[in-house]
Amino acid sequence: MEFLDNWFSLSWFSWTKLKSFDWEQPMWFYALAVIPLILILRWVILVKFRDRLPIALTKNDIKNDPISILRFIPPILFYLVLALVIVALARPQSTNEQVEQWSEGIDIMLTIDISESMQIEDFKPNRLEAAKDVARNFVAGRFQDRIGLVVFSGDAFSRSPLTTDYELLNSYIDDISFDLIENRGTAIGSALAVSTNRLRESDSKSKVMILLSDGDNTAGNIDPITAAQLAQAYDIKIYTIAIGKEGKVPFGTDFFGRPRYVENTLDETNLREIAKIGNGNFYRVSDKEALVQVFDEIDALEKAEIKETRYKDTTDYYAIYLRWALVFLALWMLTKSTFITNAMTD
Repeated sequence: MEFLDNWFSLSWFSWTKLKSFDWEQPMWFYALAVIPLILILRWVILVKFRDRLPIALTKNDIKNDPISILRFIPPILFYLVLALVIVALARPQSTNEQVEQWSEGIDIMLTIDISESMQIEDFKPNRLEAAKDVARNFVAGRFQDRIGLVVFSGDAFSRSPLTTDYELLNSYIDDISFDLIENRGTAIGSALAVSTNRLRESDSKSKVMILLSDGDNTAGNIDPITAAQLAQAYDIKIYTIAIGKEGKVPFGTDFFGRPRYVENTLDETNLREIAKIGNGNFYRVSDKEALVQVFDEIDALEKAEIKETRYKDTTDYYAIYLRWALVFLALWMLTKSTFITNAMTD
């Protein structure tokens, strides 16, 4: 192990290093309390039972020699050996845990209406901007799902293929504007066909289309019901969302800058039938909060199972402290054989 190459370093005894360890057997630290008990027991034994030699000396002959302090070195070394053995028994470790997540994933096509009526301001700032904001939040909540983007008005075209590059996908969502398609109208059938074309070759176990529109089918050369049946043939589940309030809704301003109101109606029949054919759900939303709730519900319904594998890489450091214990044990044995040992007490 590489860390044993630099074991002879005082950094192993720093408080920061000791705090960084995970201790496999921390109960051994209670054994450290035995060391002061040994010290007290040794002192009691020395005081009560050591031999005393009567020697007649005058007071002037009795002097304290500083060198006598050295006799405390051997017992200190011995107690250090005990402490280091206890630290080693507590098993200092460092654990590097890695988590790997994966899922089989779901393929999802966001199919968003960008027709002129999506500029209506019953949603703030308008229907399209509210839809873009909610779509971004939806994308942020996914994990390893491939998501694509189709926009439509009088025509439909694929804005983004199925991808797990959510940063790139969000940039495509940000760039959605009303001038992406020149032809006016609402080509729901064409939008379903383009989205189906993106999903039909998918090998995913779950293929989902989320269609958001505020109007009836008024353009394109494909009937929405026929397009929905084609999607169903490829096992594509379709959720449809009708966005917008009924009645008078704000749409731009007049010559004096005052809000201009237009009459808004929406025939839900086609969108309901499309969802039914696609084995999905139909939703009608009249404000942004409701739109958020719908996407949250779809998000919950279409969650892939996320599997997780954890890897633990554990490194033991007890060998370092055992090596230090051996060093101090050798020093203790050497000092026991030198002049600094008090033969009368040790």
